[in-house]
Amino acid sequence: MEIDLSPKLCKKVYGGDGGSYFAWSPAELPMLQEGNIGAAKLALEKCGLALPRYSDSAKVAYVLQGNGVAGIVLPEKEEKVVALKKGDAIALPFGVVTWWYNKEDTDLVVLFMGDTSKAHKTGEFTDFFLTGSNGIFTGFSTEFVSRAWDVDEKTAKSLVENQSAKGIVKLDGSFKMPEPKKEHREGFVYNCEEAPLDVDIKDGGKVVVLNTKNLPLVAEVGLGADLVRLDGKAMCSPGFSCDSALQVTFIVSGSGRVQVVGVDGKRVLETTVKAGHLFIVPRFFVVSKICDPDGMSWFSIITTPNPIFTHLAGKTSVWKALSPQVLEASFKVSPDVEQHFRSKRMNEEIFFPPPN
Repeated sequence: MEIDLSPKLCKKVYGGDGGSYFAWSPAELPMLQEGNIGAAKLALEKCGLALPRYSDSAKVAYVLQGNGVAGIVLPEKEEKVVALKKGDAIALPFGVVTWWYNKEDTDLVVLFMGDTSKAHKTGEFTDFFLTGSNGIFTGFSTEFVSRAWDVDEKTAKSLVENQSAKGIVKLDGSFKMPEPKKEHREGFVYNCEEAPLDVDIKDGGKVVVLNTKNLPLVAEVGLGADLVRLDGKAMCSPGFSCDSALQVTFIVSGSGRVQVVGVDGKRVLETTVKAGHLFIVPRFFVVSKICDPDGMSWFSIITTPNPIFTHLAGKTSVWKALSPQVLEASFKVSPDVEQHFRSKRMNEEIFFPPPN
């Protein structure tokens, strides 16, 4: 498989006084197109509003920074107005209409990753805006708009044409947006930084998994996700997704080294990753990471709602399950070497603290 797997940073697509929208391009990151994956980032400044829109792709949103408010409208349902904070994950199925607002001094930054297999452009999200200079109704004639909304043509023209901004606007500080309701978060939002840990290894790392059990909407999105926080100089076990899923990884903070090995034992990626990088591991390829002294965290989506991984090191690895004779024959080693190998990593699962 000859394809560039090197991690990439996103680039600005549009923006203004209220903030900016960024995306990763399949022209620069070919695995996006190869894997039918899209990735983008929204950064809203104080009083910035991302105008109501829907997308051609199901997504998982993850709040990287700040606090804010989102409006979520599922098809033929009432609007849910939810408070957002760092670490929140939100499943966004097909057909959902959303808006996003930041009333704080700190920028609100939201990551979007999702499946583009049904999108207009493979490897890219296409948003359809309800208002603004590129809103859907700018394409309809005034006659059609006025009849659809049961208003006179003058009112129809003002509704369609008054908002001249594209995608993102900056509101006056005195403008009052809807207040979020605590009960609206239930079933829509799951905070990965406050959730119970699925894995917690001293001096190794921590994992929170997003799946159908803690956020049932991911079943409609068709994606799973996890937040991994690796301690300084720790290692993440070599492993692969054994259910043919792709791993799409965004580095949230810190830095470290990554190696990916594919068919016939060929190392297809060896690089250093840092905050803001996005990279994709192809199906069944094996990936491992060693972080720098300050640690590293990443948020990943996996292209199945309940992913299963096979690890190739640690106490839960396949090596511990295979019989000694198979290991002796396969490695072509003596029983003593096999026993020594088997005795290692007996207490560590998928993260390994730095050597003493």
